[in-house]
Amino acid sequence: MYQLLKPLLFQMAPERAHQFTVSGLAATLAVPGVSHAFRSIYNFEDKRLERTVFGLPFPNPVGLAAGFDKDGSYYKDMASLGFGFLELGTVTPLPQPGNPRPRLFRLPQDSALINRMGFNNEGVEALAQRLLKNGRPGKIILGGNIGKNKVTPNEDAVSDYVKCFERLFPLVDYFVVNVSSPNTPNLRALQDKEPLTALLTTLQELNIKLAQPSVAMVGTALGKPGELWSEKPILLKIAPDLTESQLDDILGIVQDTGIAGIIATNTTIARKPLITDSDEVAAMGNGGLSGAPIRTRSTEVIRYLYENSGKTLNIIGVGGIDSPASAQEKLDAGAKLIQVYSGMVYAGPGLVRDINKSLV
Repeated sequence: MYQLLKPLLFQMAPERAHQFTVSGLAATLAVPGVSHAFRSIYNFEDKRLERTVFGLPFPNPVGLAAGFDKDGSYYKDMASLGFGFLELGTVTPLPQPGNPRPRLFRLPQDSALINRMGFNNEGVEALAQRLLKNGRPGKIILGGNIGKNKVTPNEDAVSDYVKCFERLFPLVDYFVVNVSSPNTPNLRALQDKEPLTALLTTLQELNIKLAQPSVAMVGTALGKPGELWSEKPILLKIAPDLTESQLDDILGIVQDTGIAGIIATNTTIARKPLITDSDEVAAMGNGGLSGAPIRTRSTEVIRYLYENSGKTLNIIGVGGIDSPASAQEKLDAGAKLIQVYSGMVYAGPGLVRDINKSLV
């Protein structure tokens, strides 16, 4: 069905097509009986797909990457497409509109996207309220990807991450600290060793504190009031543009702070190699490149981190996954879980089912 709709969708501006697709999915699933039909088409369940990573039970290793459902508006609908986990966000403490449009571009010849969205979202409170209202999507794991507001200077960035972490703590299963988007000015400077260590240390200390019973949190969780919460796995999402020396620093920071793992990788600011005409690409302007062109570099980063951690690091692989073969490539490199986004734009929602089938 998606391949029949794809030519129509690709006639629309990319951001409009995204909104049309997810709102159309929600409307379709609201029709009695359709949800069951969707699950029979797109879900593939097998005990051999189940795995426990950083203490969480994933029904399968294929997840939806952050950015697709920033505000948690469609997570229960996306759950019908067979994902094992969904990552919501990136969310910031305060609502922000993001960068001016157009800010999302297709490169069909390269099966790629360029985006400079700029953390457009309704703010952490809006996401929290949706999670409280709509509850959990069955056994699917939920992640919260958190960032800082554009107007917050880097020296105050920790407070933004703390606010998001505290508000979402009882509502998500794991956290992702996003300091690698190229679309918020100076954000990637937070990947430097000193500020990144300080940020992750603060969040880990808060993690331990919030895992204790707290009167202030009674009534805010999806669980029972006064319930004991466990510490939440914290992952760091990194850029593919880091040098080996910087990746070595990342490995040291993971060990020093005790975070649960790494998501490798975010989008790249590089523009080679691309088939699309260079003048056309230049006219699109700044932004992060995702999709097939980033596949090789993302896999290289995963393999480097895995090998140089003594094959112990928990890694979620993302970047250029558009087929069962490219998914297997990430897993062979050392990823324990994978995520899709741009690949699904080109291959369609059946990609999740196809990957899971191929894995067994």
